[in-house]
Amino acid sequence: MGAAIQFFRGVDEPVVPDIRLTRSRDGRTGQAMFVFEEPEALAPEAMGDITGMFMVDEEGELVTREVKARFVNGKASALEVTYTWKSTADFERFMRFAQRYADSHDLGFSGNQADEQASAQ
Repeated sequence: MGAAIQFFRGVDEPVVPDIRLTRSRDGRTGQAMFVFEEPEALAPEAMGDITGMFMVDEEGELVTREVKARFVNGKASALEVTYTWKSTADFERFMRFAQRYADSHDLGFSGNQADEQASAQ
């Protein structure tokens, strides 16, 4: 099993987001900011209200409820999502998901912290 991002349970979002990480100096806490441009979850035929973003892989699921739509000319055009972690273990869990997501979507995964994390497993 690869890794997927879902806004509706059981429905993988095909649009790959831009993801930026920020971490506190000690590395224990931080955030991942996701931006999905024109995601299918915003399509008119989508299933309804988005209540969160689910990051699903073989270890289970990471959930965030911090999902905001960005509007252009009164129409939702992007989703901005923030996932926050509060411990090193949570960060390591997120990075395992991110690596699986990158692998299953043929993405390069850049950044020194990501490289250190990937090799430490």
